[in-house]
Amino acid sequence: MNAPLGRLADSLTLPQPYLLFLGDTTEAGYAKTAFGLADWAADRCVGEWSAPGCTVSTGLPRLSPADARAAGARSLVIGVANQGGVIGDTWVAVLVDAMEAGLDIVSGLHTRLTSVPALVEAARRTGRRLIDVRTPPPTIPIGNGRKRSGKRLLTVGTDCALGKKYTALALHRAFRERGIDADFRATGQTGIMIAGGGVPMDAVVSDFEAGAAEMLSPDAPDDHWDLIEGQGSIFNPAYAAVSLGLLHGSQPDVFVVCHDPTRKVILGMENFALPSIEEVIDLTVRLGSRTNPAIRCGGVSLNTSIFDADGAEALMAAERNRLGLPVADPIRGGPGFAALVDAILA
Repeated sequence: MNAPLGRLADSLTLPQPYLLFLGDTTEAGYAKTAFGLADWAADRCVGEWSAPGCTVSTGLPRLSPADARAAGARSLVIGVANQGGVIGDTWVAVLVDAMEAGLDIVSGLHTRLTSVPALVEAARRTGRRLIDVRTPPPTIPIGNGRKRSGKRLLTVGTDCALGKKYTALALHRAFRERGIDADFRATGQTGIMIAGGGVPMDAVVSDFEAGAAEMLSPDAPDDHWDLIEGQGSIFNPAYAAVSLGLLHGSQPDVFVVCHDPTRKVILGMENFALPSIEEVIDLTVRLGSRTNPAIRCGGVSLNTSIFDADGAEALMAAERNRLGLPVADPIRGGPGFAALVDAILA
């Protein structure tokens, strides 16, 4: 992205450009960090690399750590966001090779790089850095529920990994193009790497989730918008606590529901059916009105990446008629997305 992302809760300086590491991933949804950086920070990515067994690709050139270093890379970024945020056993040798090739290692996983003895030893031996970005600020207040000045939008989802970050980034870009004062507020490791700062909400102790969201989007001028990256889903049996704390603390005036129409069950929890868009709207309004009684749904963001252009438009048109709301794919853009922006600003 070319437009500045604005004021951030914390600043982060990472060694760039990046070599994106895909691990041994076989599910694209678990490589969302790599895809997010390739799509929104392509000018900072020289290529990708993986461990044996990986079947996912961002489409960037495949470069070994040594070749990437020769091409200008300064760090290898672990582009995987797997369940539990763990470092795979098969990755360690690749990460050591990267350090020996002259690259620092950047990770947004829950497992700290410094908790892996082989990586610590390689870093000591090569003089490379181990950088963990999934580290919340040292002092976070407990949420107080006080209504803050300024305007806020939160992207919410029927599930994880289906477009909340992309939607917030696309809306931020659209707002800036219209001359509206707006900031993108990152709440996950990928967004933080793109924006240069933020708060990793899923690394915050649960008692402080709402306070972290309040800190992330402080008082602002009345015409200023904070576009807040959502996390998880309030219907997810594992991650709902993060989603609810973010909802209460961000106090959104408007929310956009993000949905993958091809997904029928919760990612990684196949015994749980995906909630409907209507269920998400209803529960988000009921829970969100606790800290902002004026909360409203601005529309729906559909991930139509699997459809061709005609199929995507037909689906979005049908959903507009069914829901009576603006429905768009922010990545496709077009009149439907412009109508979504109009409805948010109305």
